[in-house]
Amino acid sequence: MNRTEMRNPKTTHIDKMNTLDILKIINEENMNAVKAVESELENIEKAVEAASGCLKNGGRIIYIGCGTSGRLGVLDASECPPTFGVSPDTVLGIIAGGDRCLRSASENQEDNREAGINDVKAIEISDKDCLVGISVAGGAEYVLGAIEYAKKIGAVTVGITSNKNTPLDLCADISICPDTGEEVITGSTRMKAGTAQKIILNMISTTSMIKQGYVYENLMINLKPSNNKLKERVIRIVRDITGKNAEEATDALNKTNWDIRGAVEIIAGKVCGGEQ
Repeated sequence: MNRTEMRNPKTTHIDKMNTLDILKIINEENMNAVKAVESELENIEKAVEAASGCLKNGGRIIYIGCGTSGRLGVLDASECPPTFGVSPDTVLGIIAGGDRCLRSASENQEDNREAGINDVKAIEISDKDCLVGISVAGGAEYVLGAIEYAKKIGAVTVGITSNKNTPLDLCADISICPDTGEEVITGSTRMKAGTAQKIILNMISTTSMIKQGYVYENLMINLKPSNNKLKERVIRIVRDITGKNAEEATDALNKTNWDIRGAVEIIAGKVCGGEQ
């Protein structure tokens, strides 16, 4: 049996605990998830180098998963365009059963290997791409079908699972396998296993974007302001880089259609960051 399906001896009587004690043990187990991620940093590094290389060669990062894993992949992918100013197809998230399953559970979809193959075919996956399969148990047929097809056409494959020696762990070119152990509620992998997945996906996308030159120092220089809060942030970024006041920063941004790089170049005569 996979570790994530076993009972956690520390929470056997959680139904009898008071509220604060329940919260303490959930928090303690979440900290264990963070430690589990730390033990996989070298494998995460391999995944980032592969994913970043694919982006540099015109490829994409593609996440694929079922249930919670699929939702987390879609979440991370959807946040890349507003954060880093990349096109929506630079990082894609695919969930078994389609977008309706972002809100409605459809657990039987994970057993459909052909659907996984068809879904990556539908986005025309190629040998330039990096496919990241996410499955806590490591045996979701939907994910395995997609990974095996991607390998056949020469795409880089990454597996994220919480169980060693499972099909996904053994099949992917690069395996990230944080041992998050037994859940607080037996088998509820939306909890600390999901926490570990979210951390890892953040690491992969964020570090890959940094390596593309979309971050200058620790500033989001590709940010596209779509509301007042983000406009204020963009003004602060230009001010931080150039040392100018808000009025000068805003004037330069208006001249460049709120492009941070262009505004900095107008004010300071320098180019910040790498590729666009």
